[in-house]
Amino acid sequence: MSLLTVSNLQVSYGGIEALKTISFEVEKGQIVTLIGANGAGKSTTLRAISGLVPIKGGGITFDGRDITALDTSRIVSEGIVLVPEGRRVFPNLSVLENLKIGAFLRKDHAEVNAAIDYVYERFPRLKERHWQMAGTLSGGEQQMLAVGRALMARPKLLMMDEPSLGLAPLVVRDIFSIIHRLRDEGITILLIEQNANAALRAADYGYVLETGRITMEGAGQQLLNDQRVRDAYLGQARKRGAVRHCNDVD
Repeated sequence: MSLLTVSNLQVSYGGIEALKTISFEVEKGQIVTLIGANGAGKSTTLRAISGLVPIKGGGITFDGRDITALDTSRIVSEGIVLVPEGRRVFPNLSVLENLKIGAFLRKDHAEVNAAIDYVYERFPRLKERHWQMAGTLSGGEQQMLAVGRALMARPKLLMMDEPSLGLAPLVVRDIFSIIHRLRDEGITILLIEQNANAALRAADYGYVLETGRITMEGAGQQLLNDQRVRDAYLGQARKRGAVRHCNDVD
């Protein structure tokens, strides 16, 4: 069953088409990935779904409802939450304060406290450091905090933009383990990841985005084994040493 349907989505920046009528679906309970080179439009896609950039054309349906014209706070309340590229934690606030910001739309204090406990159960390191300033955490801990903050909003769809960016291989493995665990707990994941090998290994389904257009799609393993994908993306990953990273996350 499709949870998210993007139909003929168009986004332009100053007359330059960033997305050229792309269409794709995210099935409920799956990890779906968008892969492509820098500048292909991956982050723009997530930002458009989140209501952070204006849409020139097309539509977005979530859980059977048209959300194309909704603002960001309404989209979050519907159950779509973005973990942004670069973590974007509030460095001068504590871990706990960052988590509470993720629950800004929730008014029931008991539910907020229960959500904090839920996050701490999944990320014990955050509980250990709950009064530590977020800016003093390691990169991996900040990524955990960014995911935990997103979980505070009770997402049905968790969108993740480059979660492994700048992290050591062992930390990347932990992050992908978290992604699988969240999927197994019923949270649908839409993943953008420059490490195409790791993304396709993790994904149930994937789409290839090239200069604002979707050019290929298929099951994650199918794309992983496609020679065109291997030549265009996985060969580049090898040159950057990313295959070593992917072996670590198997």
